[in-house]
Amino acid sequence: MALVGAMVGAGNIWRMPFTTGQNGGGAFLVAYVLLLYLIAVPGLMAETMIGRYTNNGVIGAFNQIVGSKRARGLGLVVLVVNVALMSYYAPIIGWALYYAGNSVLGTFTQPGFAPQAFWDGFISNTALVIGMHTVTMAGLAGVLVFGIRRGIERVVKWMIPLLVVALVAVGIRGVTLPGGMDGLAFVFTPDWRYLTRGSTWVAALSQALFSTGLGWGIALTYGSYLGRYDDVPLGGGLFTAIGNTSIGLLAVFATFPVVFAFGLEPTAGSNLLFISLAEVFPELPGGAAWAAVFFVSFFFATFTSGLGITEVGVTTVSEETRLSRTGSVLAVCGTIWLFGLPSAYSSSFLGQMDFIFGSFGLPLATLSIIALVAWKFGPERARVIDLNRNAGVYVGRWWNPVIKYVIPVVMVFILGYGIVTNIGTDNQTLTIVGVALMAVLVVASMAVMSVIGDSPGDRPGATTKGGD
Repeated sequence: MALVGAMVGAGNIWRMPFTTGQNGGGAFLVAYVLLLYLIAVPGLMAETMIGRYTNNGVIGAFNQIVGSKRARGLGLVVLVVNVALMSYYAPIIGWALYYAGNSVLGTFTQPGFAPQAFWDGFISNTALVIGMHTVTMAGLAGVLVFGIRRGIERVVKWMIPLLVVALVAVGIRGVTLPGGMDGLAFVFTPDWRYLTRGSTWVAALSQALFSTGLGWGIALTYGSYLGRYDDVPLGGGLFTAIGNTSIGLLAVFATFPVVFAFGLEPTAGSNLLFISLAEVFPELPGGAAWAAVFFVSFFFATFTSGLGITEVGVTTVSEETRLSRTGSVLAVCGTIWLFGLPSAYSSSFLGQMDFIFGSFGLPLATLSIIALVAWKFGPERARVIDLNRNAGVYVGRWWNPVIKYVIPVVMVFILGYGIVTNIGTDNQTLTIVGVALMAVLVVASMAVMSVIGDSPGDRPGATTKGGD
């Protein structure tokens, strides 16, 4: 449940509906599901397994498997990308918190409510957006300080079921509206022409990676807390993917009946949630309650993802320094808060961060983790000695070439595709900056880690995570 909570976030509730609308509805979902189970599920199994096997976070895992200080630099690359991603994701959680609070107060159903003006007023109020960002990071720190079981698990075991119930409720209400079934027809009637477009498959692959968190270090970090005989293929692979897919589809089913019932544009992009959907709640009987259900569930989804992303840094800092759990939480959350200020201050800067680290940083981090299993540890060795231990779902030899060849080739393709398609466009400068930044990050990380001494986890007498 903690892993599902980490994976399910804005990628499912916010990004997936408008991406589906922009890429042919049902055709996009066909491509998404295929790539999810071909790429993301095997990759999640590998990432979770390497965390469980090493009993370490991202830096310690690289150090233990490769056995060199310089190799720990690739773990540092994953950590830096993770913190960078969280630095602009945290303000989005703040947006969700603000909308959830206003939905509970009944703002969206007050006379004269104008969604576009409300959004413009909020996003242009720098103090308010930074305030929401600050409250978000304080809330995440307050949960994380209690650890995995006493903190994260206690939160997600309530938030995730409530999220599912809320999305089901909104979906049922949507299909009972006049014209609501047209939204489901849009989803379930694929326009097969979209499957001949490369952009559809790239968007589906991007969604599969973004929504599952493959390569963020989350599965590796959570896997490092697993017991020797926990079921990795079922828990870290299939259950996570099924839960993630189910909630993503629920978000689509909750969104499109309402969109079509009120004649909204399904290809409205990122405005679909914050502006278009906010516009319809005053028109619904009991609209105040439905607005609260929808936006509070959206906040739950983003908050639980924030816990998973931030835990990667907390676990790593705890292992690589002598800081206590509380000290590590404060250090990581404080760093994310500080580096998140520019994204909170400017939504334009947030978009630029998303382009650079979403297009180049995340594929690089994913490639680093998968390469650790594929070319150093060995997929056959991983499958035999760890992955299938006490597994309810046996993983066959088909897994080996997927990990060793398919996923690395796909990651290289994404990096190359991002460069080629953006050269000569308005994003050319950002593309050059992104590629240069990733190159510097790799070289600098390996150089830094090669001169840093052993971490406390490598020293004699070091302890494991134990019961947390």
